[in-house]
Order: sequence, then structure tokens, then C-alpha cells
Amino acid sequence: MSKYNVREIALDILLSIEKNQAFSNLLLNKNIQKHKLAGKDAGLLTEIVYGTIQRKITLDYYLQPFLKNPVKMQAWVKVLLRLSLYQIVYLDRVPEHAVIYEAVEIAKKRGHRGISSMVNGVLRNVQRQGIPSLGSIKDPVEKLAVETSHPLWLVQRWADQYGLDKTRQICEASLLPPKQTIRVNTSRFTLEEVIEKLAEEGIEVKRGVLAPEALEVQKGNAAHTEAFRRGMFTVQDESSMLVAHAVGAAEGDKVLDSCAAPGGKTTHIAEKLYHTGAVVSLDIHDHKVKLINEQVERLQLPNVTAIAMDSRQVNGHFGKESFDKILVDAPCSGFGVMRRKPDLKYTKTEQDILQLARIQLQILEAVEPLLKKGGTLIYSTCTIDQEENKEVVEAFLKHHPDFGPDDTLTNRLPQAVSEKVKDGQIQLFPDDFQTDGFYIACLRKKVQ
Repeated sequence: MSKYNVREIALDILLSIEKNQAFSNLLLNKNIQKHKLAGKDAGLLTEIVYGTIQRKITLDYYLQPFLKNPVKMQAWVKVLLRLSLYQIVYLDRVPEHAVIYEAVEIAKKRGHRGISSMVNGVLRNVQRQGIPSLGSIKDPVEKLAVETSHPLWLVQRWADQYGLDKTRQICEASLLPPKQTIRVNTSRFTLEEVIEKLAEEGIEVKRGVLAPEALEVQKGNAAHTEAFRRGMFTVQDESSMLVAHAVGAAEGDKVLDSCAAPGGKTTHIAEKLYHTGAVVSLDIHDHKVKLINEQVERLQLPNVTAIAMDSRQVNGHFGKESFDKILVDAPCSGFGVMRRKPDLKYTKTEQDILQLARIQLQILEAVEPLLKKGGTLIYSTCTIDQEENKEVVEAFLKHHPDFGPDDTLTNRLPQAVSEKVKDGQIQLFPDDFQTDGFYIACLRKKVQ
């Protein structure tokens, strides 16, 4: 397939994301399969799509001086200019003249001569004059927002919570490409067996930096292997793997995973139980319960039961104090995983954060009666916003004096992160270990 077609596919994907708020990762994978892309073509498509989304605000700032009437410009033309400028500014290996030529060809095909002439003129002017400097932006928060392509409200929010220097590190880390890490199914295989099997299939890996069962992929895609189909591992970020360590399920425990899809943490807990005990996994959507079951079957874990249920309605279905451990991996804004889902930063709002914090607290309130005295309640999110994290936990503890921080969390987490634990809570940022941003709080129900 020619690179010209790859750029047209990229344009269609980016338009669909913009118009329909489609998920970039799902749409990208679907198109790679549909057009049978492989190797360099699949790589170029991924780079253009993710890169253009990641840098959207910066690209629009660079384009602005060269556009006469951006308000009246058709959406596809603006997206075409954006993805072309992304290649010119950020991709060294793509010649500028090739980018401009192919943008003009796409414009001719999709529009009329006037549009193709305008596209040619804008991109050639950029080539001649260079991109505008960010130096004219005096406000440091606004400058950081444009420079790292994050919405101003979000950068201001993080600056208020963590200071401008830490916010810069978070924003810059969120622009880096994500690593592929895998979690070895240690209930059935050793790390050495998995490393050897992957090597046979041309996949190079090295040990992870946080979790002992983690391997970081250096070459190839581990998800497209016989080893994956055989249930030797699960694709999962290392910070997410820490949740099962925080749960600390002992053999024979009964564990509730109240917001479980697509099943990464459920299956990790089940693996750590070594085919003993029971993990009950809930999700509100039937199709997501199907995803959990597919994972469970592939990994051959007999101790998992997946049920379609709103976790805020659990009390009529399970007896009081019937679980040893309860995990609430709550629905959240996802600001810790923006490397993988860059479109999140443009679709989420401050109102979403408020609404999510309410739902998160409702779930904690609903599940806590099901926990045995002396049991552990683990709350986790893949976000870095304090309102969804420590403020939710504080609000819960305020109304539940029979719960307190679990000081033993430090002992259950790998040494690399244990020093970050404070009051039974840990916040990992994307810049800490180049993993996803993640929050975990561990609360213990008092015996008396």
C-alpha cells in the first residue's frame, strides 16, 4: 500500500475522532486490520494519527498565522493541514516536499482546485517562513498548555494541585509513546518460559522496572503471538499491575472486583490466588463481561465468576461481610493514560471530573458493607486528579470511622515504589517511571 493511501486513511480516522468522539486506539486497530497494513505502513499510520492528536493544540497555534479564514474552513481541510504540518515539524524521516505533494493530491481528490491551491500555499509558506515562536505567550500556564498541547483548564488545574514544574513533567511525559508491557501468568508459567517462547516468535523483551511479573517488549508486538493465545501473559501497564499487589489476596480469599472490565486486574488477582479462593468480577455492561470471560478462558483461571451488574446495586445480591478483599478500580477521567488515549484530553471537562467523583464515592459506599471486619478495601484509578483520588478517599473516611488507612500497603508493593506510599495511598505520575499515571488507596475495615 502506498504512503499516499496511508495519509488518506489517517485523515479519515482523525475526522471520525473529531466528529464522533471515536476512540483513537480502537479506530486505529480497526483500520490497520481493514486495510491489511503491516510494517512501515502500519507504523506511519500510527505515528501520524497519534502524533496529530497529541500535538493538536500546538499544531493549530503554528497554523494560525497562515490561515486567512479558519472559521469557515471545512473540517477535513483543517485536519489535512494539521496532519501534514505534524509530519513537517515532528517527523525527520519524511521529506517535506513529499508531505506537501501528497497533501495537495488529497485536497484535489476531496475538494476543488481552490482548496488544493490553498493547502499548497499554506504548507509552502510554513516551509519558507518557519513555525511561529511560542515566546510571544507571556502567561507561563498558557505557554505550557500550547507547548505541550494540553487544554488550558487542565494545565491550570494541575498547576494548582502540583505546581508548574511538576505539571510540565506530567505534560511532557504524556506526549511520549507508550511502552508495551506484559504480565506473565505466574499461576501457570515462569518468566523464563515466557521469555524463551517469545524469543522463538521473534519478540524481544526485558524485565520490567516495577512489578516482578512484568516484561517490557523491546521489539515486536507480543499481542500477536502464539504465546498470548496460549494464555502465557496479559498485556498490561506496570502501574496497573501494582493494584493486585495492593489487594494482597491470600490463597483461599474471596475477592470482589467491583468495576472489572476488561479484566486485567481480575485475572491478575486470580493468578495470585493460584487457582484457590474466588474472584467475583462485576461490570455494568454485558459486552464487557464477555471480555472478562474471554480473558479468563484464555488464561485458564477457574476461580473467576463474571457478572453483569451495576456495582452501586450490589447489596441485594451479596451477603454482608462476605468478601475478604474488595477492589474498586473506579471509572475515572483517565488522565494517567493519555499516552495511549491522547483524545481524552480534548473530550473530558471539569464537569466530568465532578460527576465521576460522585460516582466513585457512591461505589465505595455501596460495596463497603460487603467487606468482612479486618478486610481490605482497595480504591484505584488511572488518573492523577486529586478530586478523583485522595479527595474521594477523604470523603469516604469522613463518613466511615470504622475504616482507616492500611499501613501495611508498603510491604505489599515492590521496593521501587514502596517509598512513595503515604497514609496507605500512592500516586504514580507518568513521568515517575514512564508508566501510566495511577492512584491506589488501601483502607482496612476495623475489627472492633
